[in-house]
Amino acid sequence: MYDCTTFYIDGNWASPAGATPHEVINPATEQAVGRISLGSSADIDKAVAAARKAFAGFSQSSREERLALLDRIIAVYKTRMDDLARAVTAEMGAPATLAARAQVPSGLGHFMQARKALEHFEFEEPAGKTSRVFREPIGVVGLITPWNWPLNQIAAKLAPALAVGCTTVHKPSEIAPLSAHVLAEILDEAGVPAGVYNLVDGEGPVVGAAMSSHPGIDMISFTGSTRAGIDVAQKAATTVKRVTQELGGKSANIILEDAEFEKAVRRGVQACMNNTGQSCNAPTRMLVPGARMNAAMEIARATAEGIKVGDPSSEETVLGPIAYGRQYEKVREMIARGIEEGATLVTGGTDRPHGLNAGFFVAPTVFGNVTNDMTIAREEIFGPVLAILAYKDEDDAVAIANDTPYGLSNYVQGELEHARKVAARLQSGMVHLNGAGVDQAAPFGGYKTSGNGREFAKYGFEDFLETKAVMGYEEA
Repeated sequence: MYDCTTFYIDGNWASPAGATPHEVINPATEQAVGRISLGSSADIDKAVAAARKAFAGFSQSSREERLALLDRIIAVYKTRMDDLARAVTAEMGAPATLAARAQVPSGLGHFMQARKALEHFEFEEPAGKTSRVFREPIGVVGLITPWNWPLNQIAAKLAPALAVGCTTVHKPSEIAPLSAHVLAEILDEAGVPAGVYNLVDGEGPVVGAAMSSHPGIDMISFTGSTRAGIDVAQKAATTVKRVTQELGGKSANIILEDAEFEKAVRRGVQACMNNTGQSCNAPTRMLVPGARMNAAMEIARATAEGIKVGDPSSEETVLGPIAYGRQYEKVREMIARGIEEGATLVTGGTDRPHGLNAGFFVAPTVFGNVTNDMTIAREEIFGPVLAILAYKDEDDAVAIANDTPYGLSNYVQGELEHARKVAARLQSGMVHLNGAGVDQAAPFGGYKTSGNGREFAKYGFEDFLETKAVMGYEEA
């Protein structure tokens, strides 16, 4: 049982202002695996005060000092990777292999990318004849992070914030806070100066709202649902603070006529189901030529039914449970809606997979003959559910892909030059060609209701910086 009932504030583990205990549930067993305390606005006030005090010094630290700090964080992180992986599996059900090979390394990767970008990032440049432009840390940053890729999404925000000289107040998801507490231990051991990183657990409507509206926080970086992102932005508007958001998605995977069809369908199913479908950029809408719908359904069925579902602590498990009960019920409701609206249920469904009598498990589910006006094609499900849609021609495929309020990512599979041309027509912040994965050296973010701003590497630095112009800096 993890005991994470204290907060990390001003370089120390501190008791909350008021003790409101909260159990962290292992989604594979539905049993408590840890305890945290739910914070209040008083805890945020304390954390913000620490961050503001620390900003005066940390914002003036040298590039070399921050490089050394990142080096220490990376070194200590490497010694705790097994601990981090166990925490991720326990808190949100990621299979042990996925936690060890993807979830935990993704967090490390962001610290390494930030360190690399910091080496040569230009914080100042000349402008005109006598002016100079400076990029300076924005101030105290509120980080609100989700449960689905906890370390990835903490580090994608925290690493660039530290690299450019910001101080931070962090609220991890109360669904999956355990790995954040291990990370706080890492930061403490690495010698992050007191007040530069502060952790307060709590619920979004209380702690998240207090952060969003707090006059002492200069910026909010939020990852979560589009609905919650809108609420954060509305509360932040009263203090005119900067808000960057990485929100929902409903990515299309266009399989072109000249693609290696069986390979493309199989790869698309596996990508959709990865992390139990709990990825904002998952390719959840597969678009295939109309004449090949039946073939696509059969390949998808065989692929989905070959995915091992079960105990996430087993090395053989590929697909673990949905991370928590309310989301589990939502996924089952969406599957039922797909059946009601007339899509063809190819495999899966609302029942638990055979042999699993407890835990928030959903079988890999595939629908065929889906139209883009169906709920399962319009709304983000955030579970292992794939919708296969037919298109008439390439123009129709592009129109279907773009016909969504989201614009986070899209996928195209086909002859490379052909795929590049289709990618240029898609309204999304990212496009993956022929199975290419996420690249931590490239910007991550979306169009439309998928958010604003960009994360990862040097592209993530910009959101944490203010621009100052100094005229007359140079002699005329």
